[in-house]
Amino acid sequence: MHGGGWSTESVETYDRICSMLSKSVDKTVISVEYRLAPEYPFPAGLEDCYLAARALYQGKIFPKIEPGQISVMGDSSGGNLAAALCLLARDRGEFSIHKQILVYPAVNNCYTLDSAYDSIRENGEGYLLTRGKMHDYLQLYIGKQEDLKSPYVAPVLAEDLTNMPETLVLSAEFDPLRDEDEDYAKRLKEAGNKVTCYRIAGAFHGYFALGVSRLHVEESFAYIDHFLREG
Repeated sequence: MHGGGWSTESVETYDRICSMLSKSVDKTVISVEYRLAPEYPFPAGLEDCYLAARALYQGKIFPKIEPGQISVMGDSSGGNLAAALCLLARDRGEFSIHKQILVYPAVNNCYTLDSAYDSIRENGEGYLLTRGKMHDYLQLYIGKQEDLKSPYVAPVLAEDLTNMPETLVLSAEFDPLRDEDEDYAKRLKEAGNKVTCYRIAGAFHGYFALGVSRLHVEESFAYIDHFLREG
């Protein structure tokens, strides 16, 4: 699932990075187009991703692919959708997701100075993504203020994180979201799930999709490739 604050970007703007990823890990990459906020607020985009994943896992797109070979992945707000999708799939029980890959995902519901996470204050200004922008993106995404309490909006709030897919989390050193990403990985692991988390040193939010640092992207590809080949 592509990033863009739930309100921008598309499969077209992510075509380059998806092609690079596919070539690097020697896997088919399916990019999901979903409805964007504010015209289509939560849960529209998430439900679109759910329908696409269900069709894929139930063999309606590629009948010969085994469900265990399919992983869910997203970056930034797309990482949020991927994490929420895994929660939703577990709760609805229509299909089971084997692995999830979350690249600097947005998983919390507070992006002001009141945040519980230090990286919001440490990295909230001076980089590509600011805490102000993140706050605005989230406000565009939610349909109503009560949505902020939903774990499908902020997965780190989920009280039950058991029976989740094997997970790879990639955080970025100078990202406002860094600490919530690493906390989500920690909570998933504490709930009994198999979790691997890497912090990309020297990286900032957006490095993966923008390709601003080839070394950071290649490092991420290597982690993803190893993760997909395990198990």
